This record gives sequence, C-alpha cells and structure tokens, in this order.
Amino acid sequence: MIKLSIIVPVYGVERYLRKCVDSLLAQDYDDYEIILVDDGSTDNSGAICDEYASHSSVNSFTRSLVPIKVIHQPNAGLSAARNSGIEVAQGEYLMFVDSDDYIEPNVFGGLMAQVERDNLDVLRYRLQYVNPQYQVYNPYKSDPFKGNDYSETVTDGVTFLNTRMSTACYAWAFILRRDLIIPTDSITINSFPSGRDWVGLFFTPGIYFEDTDWTPRMLVKAQRVASTNTIVYNYLQREGSITKAVNRSKQQKVLDDKMRLIGEMQRQAKKLQERGLNNSWFSHMIADTVISVIGILSVDFYAERKVYLKQLQSMNIYPIQSQSTKAKLINLSPRFAVEFLHWKNG
Repeated sequence: MIKLSIIVPVYGVERYLRKCVDSLLAQDYDDYEIILVDDGSTDNSGAICDEYASHSSVNSFTRSLVPIKVIHQPNAGLSAARNSGIEVAQGEYLMFVDSDDYIEPNVFGGLMAQVERDNLDVLRYRLQYVNPQYQVYNPYKSDPFKGNDYSETVTDGVTFLNTRMSTACYAWAFILRRDLIIPTDSITINSFPSGRDWVGLFFTPGIYFEDTDWTPRMLVKAQRVASTNTIVYNYLQREGSITKAVNRSKQQKVLDDKMRLIGEMQRQAKKLQERGLNNSWFSHMIADTVISVIGILSVDFYAERKVYLKQLQSMNIYPIQSQSTKAKLINLSPRFAVEFLHWKNG
C-alpha cells in the first residue's frame, strides 16, 4: 500500500496549477501518490492534469517516479471533488491541497516520520498566507490562528479540538488516516442511493464552509492527534474566492450556508454533551458564526433581516458564548444589534 495520497481538487486554475503540482514533486519522500480531480474546468487545467499524468513525473529531490492519477468529472464543487479523490486513494494517509496553493519543499519526510513515530491518526501542520506574487504576508489585523497550540504532544481528538484549535480550521492543514473516513470494511459512498446521507467522514457536497463542517467531525473521531510547528502550506489569497463573493446569489448562499452550519454545529455539540464530553469549541464557533450572520443581515440582507432573526431565535442559540462587544450587543437584543450595525455602517 502507498503511504500517502495527496488529493488536489482542480477547477479553473491554469495560472497556478503547475506551481502547486511542482511543489508536491519537490519533496524528501517517495512513498506517495498525487490525485488530481478536474472538477469540470473550462480552461486548460484539465489538459495540464493530463500532461502531468501522461509524462513520467519525477520527484526533484529523490529522483523517484511519483504516480499521478487524474479524475475528470462534471463540475460538482470542492466537496464532491475531494470525495472523488478519497474513493480512489490508495494511501494509508490522506492529505488535501487546493490547486492554487503550494507546499514548502522537502517537508513530507519530516511529517511522515512524526506520523509513524507517534502512530498518529491526525497530524496538524502550520500554514502561511501568500499574495498573488507569492510573497508571505498577513491579510488580517490579528492572527486567526492565535488559539492554536502546535505542540507535538499526542492527545485525543476531542481534547485537541477544545484546547488546541482556534476557530480557523482548514481540511488541508492536516494529514489523516484514510480509515478515519473509509474503514477497511466499509462500503463506499457510491453504494448509497441518491439523497441518502454520506457515509463516514466524507465532505458534505454543495455547501460553502465545508472545512468548518468537516474538520471537527474528523477530529472527534480521532484518538491520536498532534501538531508540528513546521510551516508546510502556502495559502494563496486572491480575488474571486467564495468568501469574497460579490455576486448576489453567491452572497445569499454564503448567508444560508452559515445558517446551516450553525445548525450542524449545534447537532455535533449535542452529541458530545450526550457523551459527557467537552463541547466548548463548538460554542465559540457558533458564536463567531452568529456574529458574522448578524453582520451580513445589517448590511447586505437588511430587508430580509426579520426572517433570519426569527430563524436564529427558533434555534435556541442565545446567549452566544463570546466576550466580544458585538456578542454582548447581540445577547441583549439581536434585532437591536442588526439595527445598530445597519445605522453604524451607514
């Protein structure tokens, strides 16, 4: 069996794809495969994928051949592309890389050595932001990973989630055992009729913020989790991302999926509570998401505010667990919070 499968969803990234794949081939490790999932690209991305697969792709450090698989499928979104890659992956471990991002050179050897040394289910590594000129920078006023503890100490997934994770969570910040998602004796997602729940820990198709939905579910299932302080991942910040959408229909989906995410996190938190386990991460994440929703209602969906405020009220989420000024205002009166922020934003 191959040790590591790297799954790369690809859509409309001909400008960035070569840098991504070349970074995966510049590693001090040779027991891995690359799976490129062309999710209905309309530019030359699919052809670039085929080019890498049809030629002998050589690891520029070890000089060994690296198997590259290509899947072409109709456009179905990031979650579906990752799921397609998971199903064909042969690796004992999985790693996700977005096709406009790239990996630091010669880091796989150290990562997999730590995974095997500590018999890990999950290893979390560090990332850094880069601009379109591939310069490292911080696009935020504060550090979104301030709450992360990058200790190598091994702990269970629930403890890791509640004590070592900030609310910033990305699927591509982890290496994980494939059998967390597909147990060796499990049926696969294609065995399920259309409309049924997805088995195991596959990504939920058709939603934004799929990483925030998936990451805690994955961690809760893991028994041995640790981090490394090594910077591994370069996260490209560019125009046109989902969370920066200006299209009205996309803005609507962002709002609706945030509401859906709140409900899903409530369900996950309840499951932990029923097991007598700590669910504080979910409380903080729910609070952050509610604050975001209130902000959206005060600006872009002010006319629809009453419908969403009523829905939030019915979810029994108040008071939200945050000490921020906005949270205190929301807990005092969600309606007044929307009105005040609408007035403040002019």
